Amino acid sequence: MRFPRSCGTLVHPTSFPSRYGMGDLGREAKTFIHFLAETGQTIWQVLPLGPVGYGNSPYASYSAFAGNHYLISPDLLVDKGLLTPEEAEGALLPVTTQADYDASYINKDLLYRLASERFYANAEKEELKKLETFKRSNSYWLDDYALFITCSGLHGRKPWNQWESGYTLRKPGVMKKLKEKHAAEIELQIWLQYEFFTQWYELKETANRLGVRIVGDIPIFVDHNSADVWANPRYFEVDEKGNRTLVAGVPPDYFSETGQLWGNPLYKWDVLEKDGFSWWVERFRQMFDLFDAIRVDHFRGFDAYWEVSAHEKTAIKGTWVPGPGKKLFSAIKEKLGELPIIAEDLGVMTPTVEELRDSFNFPGMKILQFAFDGDSKNSFLPHNYVQNCVVYTGTHDNDTTIGWYNSAPEIERHRAREYSQSDGREIHWDLIRLGMFSVADQAIFPLQDFMNLDATHRMNIPGTALGNWMWRYTPEMLENMDKDRIRAMVSLANRSGTAG
Repeated sequence: MRFPRSCGTLVHPTSFPSRYGMGDLGREAKTFIHFLAETGQTIWQVLPLGPVGYGNSPYASYSAFAGNHYLISPDLLVDKGLLTPEEAEGALLPVTTQADYDASYINKDLLYRLASERFYANAEKEELKKLETFKRSNSYWLDDYALFITCSGLHGRKPWNQWESGYTLRKPGVMKKLKEKHAAEIELQIWLQYEFFTQWYELKETANRLGVRIVGDIPIFVDHNSADVWANPRYFEVDEKGNRTLVAGVPPDYFSETGQLWGNPLYKWDVLEKDGFSWWVERFRQMFDLFDAIRVDHFRGFDAYWEVSAHEKTAIKGTWVPGPGKKLFSAIKEKLGELPIIAEDLGVMTPTVEELRDSFNFPGMKILQFAFDGDSKNSFLPHNYVQNCVVYTGTHDNDTTIGWYNSAPEIERHRAREYSQSDGREIHWDLIRLGMFSVADQAIFPLQDFMNLDATHRMNIPGTALGNWMWRYTPEMLENMDKDRIRAMVSLANRSGTAG
């Protein structure tokens, strides 16, 4: 699907300013959307919004469908009368450029439990009808997720294949007793999802009303310790006890002698295909409801994926296995219509991956930080772009552009200066300008680059487990941005986002 010539900003909701230790879907989220509209930008790109586990990575979630309830804004709960201002003030934490997830989770758990109890005790009929409608429309995943999180809490958040066997295997009698004995906890988990989606849809309505489209992110693989695998083991490469048998990764390459062993259970694509890829259709159905477009992570894995035995310690001893390819996306398109998808086609691409991408007219990705380590044929240099692509200075996995430039080999720094006809003192603006004036249909830049920030403000370092996903900005940082410069560049580059 082709998108109009447009531009926007990449920033995750956890990075918004907040008085509660981490960003949320409240007032500062709307302030950011107004910033986009004021500067002529029409795209907001986020990372996955699912509930996170160890390490707080959006790419390691307890569910492919549920929302991260810690993004629920306490301020909006105060506005609804579900919390008092005094209760919310008791959970306040310093507003800094680093998230304090541990303290935030503890404080918010107390607030959410209070708010949930008041909701169920005082909700009017109309509100309860909305809750019932939400439960029906999300029945494909909601009940399983609420049960999974409840079971997980009972077992100290251990992986589900380490629970008591009755819980691991979802034995009917055990599940029946669970629902009876822990009905209040299950109700809490359902309300948390209801409130998350209510706040998200209100935020999306604000964005769309101001002409801003939201681009979501869908990881190809799901976490083993997730409601998805627990409730649907037939779709995944796990044994009868829930243990992984075949896992995902990537083979050894220039960057790693042993490859990367991700550990996600692989799909049983033959089983998924037999029922028309229903699990994937439902996943995309919800994503297209939540977002205006979706970036599909690790797109090449749909063409072929690296299969490794779960017993291996590295990704060396693996093999390439054909993926579902066109059959999957044809099934999704048949059920859901046009597919507003961006293909994350970074890394070593093969002709068959490119053919799969192009057969559905999915735009690929171009990263300007990758453009200067070769000659003029480098595909990431703007003069080599096709229109149907999305250009970034960098993504959440890259350093900030200033951080990249400061640590890059001098030959790359020289090429970047030469190509951008600059002295490198404003390299972040130089690369933003290259992206803005390229032929790429869409140009999206991390907020850190618009803010002139160095490597200390990086979001993620791939291959490291801890210390990532922490970055936040303060209200003053957004207020002090050079909005006039952004607005002028958007106008000059004809990136207003309107079709035609």
